[in-house]
Amino acid sequence: MMKSLPLATPPSSNWSAVGSMSMCVALLIASEFMPVSLLTPIAHDLGATEGLAGQAISVSGCVAVLTSLLITGVAGSFDRRRLLCALTATMLLSLVLIALAPNFGLLMLARALLGVTIGGFWSLSTATLVQLVPAESMPRALSVLYLGNAAATAFAAPIGSFAGALVGWRGVFWGLVPLAAAALLWQWRALPSAATRQSQAQAQAQGQVLSLLRRAPVRRAVAGVMLAFGGAFTAFTYFRPFLERHGHADAAQLSLLLLALGVAGFPGTWAAGAQVQRHGEALLRLLPLALGLVTLALPWVGAAHWALALLLFAWGLLNAALPVAWFHWLTHGIADAPEAGGGLMVAAIQLSILLGAGVGGLLLDHVGVTAPLFGGAALLAAAAVSLGDGRRLRGACLPSTRCAAEPPAP
Repeated sequence: MMKSLPLATPPSSNWSAVGSMSMCVALLIASEFMPVSLLTPIAHDLGATEGLAGQAISVSGCVAVLTSLLITGVAGSFDRRRLLCALTATMLLSLVLIALAPNFGLLMLARALLGVTIGGFWSLSTATLVQLVPAESMPRALSVLYLGNAAATAFAAPIGSFAGALVGWRGVFWGLVPLAAAALLWQWRALPSAATRQSQAQAQAQGQVLSLLRRAPVRRAVAGVMLAFGGAFTAFTYFRPFLERHGHADAAQLSLLLLALGVAGFPGTWAAGAQVQRHGEALLRLLPLALGLVTLALPWVGAAHWALALLLFAWGLLNAALPVAWFHWLTHGIADAPEAGGGLMVAAIQLSILLGAGVGGLLLDHVGVTAPLFGGAALLAAAAVSLGDGRRLRGACLPSTRCAAEPPAP
């Protein structure tokens, strides 16, 4: 297992470092999924269908998968602060190129650069938190990290939709550029240097991300992650066309509906952080099941905007809790290889986003506007079934290593 300089009682400055990572997470989420709220104008401006424009999310996911599988093999050779800041700088460059993109090809290239940051940053985030805070503070640190997720989910889509109508979709991405620059500066000042010390054998073990799949509980976890996140993003990527066509929402109504979806991320993240220590296994099983039921209910309420708002709030609540539950499982489930486990987890999530956005786009273009929701609900149900009662995920650490204690049974 990779060893870093011990931080028995982390100083308060380390919480500033956690905050800087949370801001980067917020910008990553906003940048990655901003096309969801701007899908229609991007497609119109670049001469593409909405389903094809949705593949801008898929390409970032594809590159993120490759990056997450490769980065743990080299991470131990670099100062952690420099590596994370380099990834944030890559996101900054991507945002500039997206705002300037004159055609769909350059947009896809810029999104590929964003995928490098997504795969690298998420792969290293959990292992970095382990170095920054003591074990008993990990649930709190994860909650702080995912507050950035909740903030971006809350405000990126409605602000993107509203601002896009005022300044255009390019103006929206230009607005993210100074925020990314501020995040880069904060990270450089707040993150401590964290050069790791490891043997050659340990470096090889950390780099062999796919070797974790030899462990049966890890294989089950990867399957559950891919089904859950794939189902969520099969539906989520195409919420805007669904709300416009099926829900008959105009620009103002669309912004309010997306705001209801996003604001729910705050209580969802907080509730997951408060409950995950005691009920982690139950959350992994119940969250995708409940999310699938809410997704199924959306097409049946028609153009009743108050009902759509309530359902979207519930959807956002459940969706925000999902990554908190899974990354908490990572901190104890694969505690003997946190960076390799983080890379594998991120690869699984990003691959599922790629496939989900791709399948959803095909369903939208060839079946109908509600088809992505039904397809997503089916995948979410399959995720719940694949996990059973959660006991199948136990014993993911090697018997010869020292891992965190298993969570109590639900």
